Amino acid sequence: MGMKKRVFRKVIGEFFSTRKIVIPLLLFLMLAVSGCRQATADYRAETKKQKDERMQWWRRARFGMFIHWGLYAIPAGEWNGNTSHAEWIRHTAKIPLEEYEKLGAQFNPVKFDADKWVFCAKDAGMKYIVITSKHHDGFCLWDSNVTEYDVIDHTPFDRDILAELSDACKKHDIPLCFYHSIMDWHHPDYLPRRKWENRSAEEADLQRYIAYMKAQLKELVDRYDPAVLWFDGEWEDTWTHEEGLKLYDYVRSLKPDIIINNRVDKGRPGMKGMTLEGNFAGDFGTPEQEVPETGFEGVDWESCITMNRHWGWNKNDKDFKSGEYLIRQLVEITSKGGNYLLNVGPKADGSFPQESIKRLEQIGDWMDINGESIYGTTASPFGHLACGRCTAKIKSRSAVLYLHVFDWPTDGRLHIPGLRNKIKEAYLLDGGKKLETISNSRGVTVLVPDEPKNKIDTVVVLKVSGKLELENAD
Repeated sequence: MGMKKRVFRKVIGEFFSTRKIVIPLLLFLMLAVSGCRQATADYRAETKKQKDERMQWWRRARFGMFIHWGLYAIPAGEWNGNTSHAEWIRHTAKIPLEEYEKLGAQFNPVKFDADKWVFCAKDAGMKYIVITSKHHDGFCLWDSNVTEYDVIDHTPFDRDILAELSDACKKHDIPLCFYHSIMDWHHPDYLPRRKWENRSAEEADLQRYIAYMKAQLKELVDRYDPAVLWFDGEWEDTWTHEEGLKLYDYVRSLKPDIIINNRVDKGRPGMKGMTLEGNFAGDFGTPEQEVPETGFEGVDWESCITMNRHWGWNKNDKDFKSGEYLIRQLVEITSKGGNYLLNVGPKADGSFPQESIKRLEQIGDWMDINGESIYGTTASPFGHLACGRCTAKIKSRSAVLYLHVFDWPTDGRLHIPGLRNKIKEAYLLDGGKKLETISNSRGVTVLVPDEPKNKIDTVVVLKVSGKLELENAD
C-alpha cells in the first residue's frame, strides 16, 4: 500500500476514533473527502411499477448463498473448553477487545479461492451471494479507508476478499450482495457497550459511529456495486426508526436500484422477521431459521437458514441437515412465494466445509433438472396438496403448475383437487415423459408411472389453458 494511502487512512481513522472533535466538523470533512452526498429523496415513495422493476431479478432468483466469515472462524467455535460458540463468540465467550483483536494475526486463509466459492454457489443453482462485509465484531473483509481493523491492515493475508469475490461474481454472472451489521462491538463510538465489558462509554457518540458506518457503506457501493445490502443488528435500543429511514434513503441515494432488507429499520418482531405494518423502511422481510406457515401475499420475503446449527464455522457442529431436507425446504419456501438464503460458514483457511460442499452438490444435481420449477415461479395457488407442494407460473389466460411430489402415489394416480381448467399438457419435468390426465367434478387426476424419477421430489408439470380456476383450493 502506498504511503499517501496510509496517511489518508490514519487521518480519517483519527477523526472517527477521537472523542473531542465536533460532530458537524466531522461530517463536513467526511462529505468533502469521500464525496458522500446527503440523501434528500424519499425513496420509499416509489410507485409499485418502479419497485417491481427493481425487485424483478431478486424475485426470479429464489435461491441464494449466505456466507458468514471473519475472525470468528479462527477459534472454530471453541473458547476455554466451551464448544458452542460461532460468529457471536466475542460476546458469548466475553472476550476482551484487546484479546479478540489478536485473532487478526492468525487470519491467513491461504485456501480462499473466490472463483471456487462462486462456482460452488452457481453449481448448486444459487443465483446470488450475500457475504458478511462486516459482522457484529466490526472486522471488515475489504480494504477500508476509514479503519485499520480490516483484512489488509489487521491480518497477514493482505488481500481484499470482497474485491476478489466481486471479480469472480462478475465473471460468473452472479449478483454479489453484502450483509452489514449496524451493531459494532469494536468501534469506540458504537453504543451500547456489552454489559460485561470494562470499556468506558463516557465520551462515545453514536452519531460519530453512524457517520463512520455511512462512509464504509459508500466504499462498498462505489467499489463493488452490490445488488443487495442486507442489514442486521438493528434491535438494540440505540438504533431508532428515524435512523433506519435515513439510512435506507442514504443507501438508495448511492445506488437507486439497490435492494435493502427490512433490518435497516425497526419493526421486526423477533426471528419471524416480517415487519409490522406502518411507515417502516425495507424491501423484503427476513424470517430467520424458520419457514412461515403461509406466504405473504404481495410482500417480498426471504428465509435465511443454516445448514447445521451455526452461521459461522464451528468445527464441532456436525448436526447438518440432509440434502433431502434442504431440497424440500427450498421447494417449501418457493411454494409460499419466498426466497431461500442458505448459509455456508467457511473455515479459517478459506475453504468450505466438506459437509456443506456435499449438500450443495446434492442440491445442484436436483436443480440441474428441476430448476425451471423454482426460478421465476410464484406461490402455490393451492392451500394444501397432500402429495407435496406446488409452484406456478401464472398468466392471464394460461398457467404452468409444477407439482412437487414428495409422496409418490402407490396406485399410479396423482389427484389434484379443485382444478377446473382444461389440461393442455402433462409431463414429467425430468425426461419429459407425457402423462395422461382425467378431469371430473372433483378436479384432475394424473396417471403417473409406478416409480418416481426422484425419491426426494419428482416434478409433474401441468400446462393449463384459460384463467386459472380452482374450487376449494384450501
